[in-house]
Amino acid sequence: MFDFVSFIPRAVMQGIPLLLGSTGETLTEKSGNLNLGIPGTMYVGAISGVIGGFLYESSLPSPEAMNPFLAILIPTLSCLLGAFLMGLLYCFLTVTLRANQNVTGLALTTFGVGFGNFFGGSLIKLAGSDMPYLALSATSNCFRRHLSIGDTTGWFGKVFLSYGWLAYAAVIIALVSGYVLRRTRVGLHLRSVGENPATADSAGINVGRYKYVATCIGSMIAGLGGLYYVMDYASGIWSNNAFGDRGWLSIALVIFTIWRPNVGVIASVLFGGLYILHMYIPSGMNLAIKEIYKMLPYVVTIIVLIITSMRNKRESQPPASLGTPYFREER
Repeated sequence: MFDFVSFIPRAVMQGIPLLLGSTGETLTEKSGNLNLGIPGTMYVGAISGVIGGFLYESSLPSPEAMNPFLAILIPTLSCLLGAFLMGLLYCFLTVTLRANQNVTGLALTTFGVGFGNFFGGSLIKLAGSDMPYLALSATSNCFRRHLSIGDTTGWFGKVFLSYGWLAYAAVIIALVSGYVLRRTRVGLHLRSVGENPATADSAGINVGRYKYVATCIGSMIAGLGGLYYVMDYASGIWSNNAFGDRGWLSIALVIFTIWRPNVGVIASVLFGGLYILHMYIPSGMNLAIKEIYKMLPYVVTIIVLIITSMRNKRESQPPASLGTPYFREER
C-alpha cells in the first residue's frame, strides 16, 4: 500500500527549493526580465550560506558553544548577500547595458555552478575531509529544528508540523508575493513594467528601478532555495554538483503556476512528489521504468505549456515584454 504519511513530507521537502526558486523567478519575470541564471543563483546562495556556516562553526571551541540564533542568522545573511550580488550583476548586464537576457542568464548559471564547485572544493580541503563532501551537522540541526508538538500528534504532525522554519517561510513568502502582485499598487506598477515598459515610463514609473528591485529580491528568494536544500533537505552536507536540475525545475514551475506565486505552494508539492515518485512505486529491477517516472515533472510542464499556449486568456500568458530589453529613447 502506498505510504502517504511518509511520502507527503518528503514531497514537501523536495518541493520547497522549487517553491523558493519559482517565487523568485516569478517576481523577476513580472518585471520583464527572463533570468535563466536562477540555477546558478541558487547554487551561489547555497555555497555562500555554507561558507558563512563553515566560518562560524570553525570559530567555535566546541559544537556545544554554538548559538542557534547566530547559526541561522550568519548562513542566511551570507546566502542573501551572494544571491543579491548575482541578481545585481544580471541587472547591470541586461538593464543597464541591455545585454541579451537569454545569453546572460545561461552565462550566470555556468558561472554560479563553477563558483560553487570551486569554493565548495576549497572548503572540503580546508576541513581536511577524507570524503568528497563537507558536513555542517551542527548548523543543519538548527535549520532542521521543528515544533516538538509535531512528534506527538501522529500523522497530522508528520504531514504539517515536521519541517524547519525555512519551509514555513517559503510558503509565507509565496503567499505574500502573490498578494503584492495582485492586490497592491507596487504589484500593479511591477506588472505594468513587465507588460509595457514604455507606457509605464510615460506614466511616471521608474522602469529601471522596478526591474532592479524585482530581480534582486527575486534572486535573494531563489538563493534561499539553495540554502534550504543544503541545510535542511541534505542535512548540512555540501557536495559539488549535488543540486541536479532543481534550478531548471524552478523555472518550469513558473510556467506551471501561470506566473502566480500563491499557486506555487501546491504546485511545488506536486512537482516534489513527481520528482521522488520513482522511489515509492515498485518497478523491480527495471531501470527503464524508473527513468520514465523521473520524466514526469517535465512531461507535465510540457503539457501545461501546450494548454497555456492554446488558451486565449491574457492572464495565462507571460508578460508581454518578457526577455526584451527596454531602451527609453526607442519608445
